[in-house]
Amino acid sequence: MQKTWRSHLLLAYSLAVLAFLYLPLIILAMYSFNDSRINAVWTGFTFKWYEHLLHNRRVLEALINTLIVGCISTVVSTSLGTIAAIALHRYKFKMQSAINGLLYLPILIPEIVMGLSLLVLFSQTHLPLGKATLILAHITFCLSFVVITVGARLDGMKADYEQAASDLYATPWQCFRYVTLPLIMPGIVAGALIAFTLSIDDFVISFFVAGPNSTTLPLYIYAMVKRGISPEINALSTVMMCVEIALVLLAEALQPSHKAKEQAE
Repeated sequence: MQKTWRSHLLLAYSLAVLAFLYLPLIILAMYSFNDSRINAVWTGFTFKWYEHLLHNRRVLEALINTLIVGCISTVVSTSLGTIAAIALHRYKFKMQSAINGLLYLPILIPEIVMGLSLLVLFSQTHLPLGKATLILAHITFCLSFVVITVGARLDGMKADYEQAASDLYATPWQCFRYVTLPLIMPGIVAGALIAFTLSIDDFVISFFVAGPNSTTLPLYIYAMVKRGISPEINALSTVMMCVEIALVLLAEALQPSHKAKEQAE
């Protein structure tokens, strides 16, 4: 009976935490379909706020900027992060612990500190703020997440496959191309999806390094909120939330399926 009581208490606590986290998001999504501009009053169901988004030139410009920055930073950070993860996994050298710490540093330090430091760097190098600085900043903090994701995949990979390929006279490039790369591909894809999600979701760092013609969706939403919350903001936030949830779920789904395949083998 005591165990049952504790289980019920733990379940109630878990549900309360989930409600605290997700109930505001559900309310925001619900009021994005509200026919009234006043969020406190529900007057009917409508899709007109989503239609307004499709005809809003500034929203489309912010969306294009977000996709450009997100795609470029994802490709670059995924490529560099994969190379760095492979190098750290295969080779042992002096100061490796220090380098690992530097790679994890962008995850540990507050975003406002990182954004301010990047702003000072760009100012000292006389690099004008714009899409270029925004892409460089996003690559900086996305790189660490890719290294961790791919590195975890490499740590869980068996070395027997590479050794067998070498015994069959495969060159180092052939071993990497036909053995290592397919095995770590789920980790690479998961890292890329996480990097893209972080890029399109970032506000604090983008606020410091974005120029006048490089406004992203989070920055545009912030500017709209200062003029008052409307169902159009709710609709835009709901779209971003759905895209990010889908990307995170896809990234998480890639890892277990491949692990199950390995266990079956």
